[in-house]
Amino acid sequence: MTQNINKLNTVLNYVKDTFVGKNDVVDLLGICLLARENAFLYGPPGTAKSAIVRTLAKTVKDGKNFEYLLTRFTEPNEIFGPFDIRKLKEGELLTNTEGMMPEASMVFLDEIFNANSAILNSLLMALNEKIFKRGKETKYLPALMFVGASNVLPEDEALNALFDRFLVRINVDYVNPELLQQVLLAGRKLENEEETDIPEIHADEIRELQNLCKAVDLRPIYEVYLNTIMSLRNTGIAISDRRAVKLQNLIAASALICGRKEAVLSDLWVLKHIWDTEEQIEILEGIINRTIEKDDHPNSHPQAMQNKTPNPEDVMKDVKILVDKWNQGMLSFEEQNVIKDKLRYLQTRCDWIRNPEQKQYIQQEIESLWQKILQTI
Repeated sequence: MTQNINKLNTVLNYVKDTFVGKNDVVDLLGICLLARENAFLYGPPGTAKSAIVRTLAKTVKDGKNFEYLLTRFTEPNEIFGPFDIRKLKEGELLTNTEGMMPEASMVFLDEIFNANSAILNSLLMALNEKIFKRGKETKYLPALMFVGASNVLPEDEALNALFDRFLVRINVDYVNPELLQQVLLAGRKLENEEETDIPEIHADEIRELQNLCKAVDLRPIYEVYLNTIMSLRNTGIAISDRRAVKLQNLIAASALICGRKEAVLSDLWVLKHIWDTEEQIEILEGIINRTIEKDDHPNSHPQAMQNKTPNPEDVMKDVKILVDKWNQGMLSFEEQNVIKDKLRYLQTRCDWIRNPEQKQYIQQEIESLWQKILQTI
């Protein structure tokens, strides 16, 4: 187990190094791969959604990859393959799936919500049950994971069932301005196709880990998980019984990727990424962060550690830096927006400070800077 886990983490670290500022996206794709659940990437064009999935797929050896950009006019043949003409002459209606989705180990469907009714039913079964059914044909799919992507969320109710098949929803946005220089250098290197050693993991090794994922002990967090699901439902976040069952696979994957055989409280961090609307993102952040901050396990998942209670001195230092920058004046419109965005982020972090006196003091400094900003508008 340890060897395969190390291989998977090496692969994920390679993808993180290639795409600066996308650690959360890569970690969530790793969780879905381990849990054999589907992931949905949501974000504006130019945020490297396709490139990240493509790079991850390259590291999976001895497996076939399938990538397709859906349009309203995409036909089933383009996804599943055409009917086999030779068999058709013999009176059999069989699909020639060679090189198509039913034979792929990694599947990426871009602009997924362009799927039309002609392919929707077959696609729903493939995503949910990993089965391709066409007429009398039934084929079990070897897919390790399906990834869908779009820069819009579904508005047509007919597409809600398709959206529901993606257990994890990943918000992919432009990187933090502070990382932009690193992004430019990494992007240049990627475009020049500079040779680097690409780490590998075999599809069978991933399947072994997926089987081990089913054996992870969830009893230590079961009661908290149950209460969290009920709490989320009470806030208006719809979690069906089917999704509640499947979400356990993500929690188990978070434990396994850290080399543990049992789940801990911080593994519930994955629940922050089950939103249906953008408005729910902040609600989930608040509820789940309050739950996982109680955990101090030394071997928590890195993404769970991202939202631990902040150091008040660090927050105050960051606020002072923004105050000094604003007081310098002569800022461009873009520089002003960067300061505002950072200030909003620090305001959110400040909410998690436990010491009431420190919290109040920092909030006053933040409010004072907001007043200065408003006076210049």
